[in-house]
Formats: sequence, structure tokens, C-alpha cells
Amino acid sequence: MKTNENPTGGTMNPGEAGSGPNPGSAQAGRRSFLLTILNVAAAGLTAILAVPYIRFLLFPIFSKGSKKPWFSLGGAGQFSSLTSPISRLVPVKMEDGWLESSGKRPVYITKDAQGQVEVLSAVCPHLGCTVQWSSAKNQFLCPCHGSVFAPDGAHLLGPSPRGMDSLPVKVENGELMVKYEDFRQLQPVKEVIG
Repeated sequence: MKTNENPTGGTMNPGEAGSGPNPGSAQAGRRSFLLTILNVAAAGLTAILAVPYIRFLLFPIFSKGSKKPWFSLGGAGQFSSLTSPISRLVPVKMEDGWLESSGKRPVYITKDAQGQVEVLSAVCPHLGCTVQWSSAKNQFLCPCHGSVFAPDGAHLLGPSPRGMDSLPVKVENGELMVKYEDFRQLQPVKEVIG
């Protein structure tokens, strides 16, 4: 029997490798195909299962937030003859990412320079302390850093960069309604943040 010279230096018989298809390479091709299909299926399943987690993590970034409700402060007629500001507590719902809490925030019902009823946030625009009404001085006073505001909320004295912030109001069915908002502090212009 004639033998062929093997490139590695050995001899080969004519029926050995090189004369026909290698059955080992067909099995290797099937194995790699099945592994590819298995990897694609695993990646698809992982992507499908990851969607709820990604949505959970990104929810606070893309959520529109809840619509702020209007709250009644009482009959509009009782505030037409105001001579000094009146304090009321407004229920608010606060959202911080996934955390929701509720509480009450103080507001002052007063009159603006034109004599129209307005509602002022009791939060000082300087650093967020609660402003107090002093009937003896007929002024709003911030107990933290000494800012002073007129009865209509105008800034008179102290480090506050602007006057007290007015809140949106409307009269509906004879009731004075207010929508509570939070504003950015340390800014000369009022900017709603929540």
C-alpha cells in the first residue's frame, strides 16, 4: 500500500484525513450553532427580565409627578375685610422618588398692594425657615436670619433675595382655593420646584 507523506513528517494511509469530510468538524459546527442559539436565547431572556428593573430604577427621572390638588381655605367672603394676615395650614403630599409622604404647610392669607386677596407661602425664600407674623410690628419676620417682609410679602430688610412667594389662588363655589407649591431658595426670581 502506498503511503502519502504527511506535512508534519509522518505518513498517512490513503483512507485517512484529507480524502473525505471530517466527521469531527461537522459535530463541532453543530455544537457551535447550538451554543450560538443558546446564547442568543439567554441574552433575549435576560433583556426581557431586565425591563421591569430598568423601569423601576428610571421611574423617578421620567415620572410626570402627581397633579397638585387645590385646597379650600374657607369661604372667600370671610377674607374680603382682612386687616392683617391670617395663618392657615394646607395639607400637602410630597413625593421624593419612590417615597410619598403627607403633611401640613403653613400659609398666610393677606392682601396685595392692590387690595386683592393673596396667599403667601410661609417658607422664607432665603434658606427655608418658617416666617412668622408679628402683629406688634405689623411685619413678617424670619427667625433664622432676620429677613423682614411687609404685610403683602414684599421684602423690606435682611438677606432674603426676594419677597415672600405667592401661591396660585382661585375662587370656586364661593370658596378660596389654593394650590401649594415649593420654590427654589436663594434665587432673586421665584422658580417653582415642586
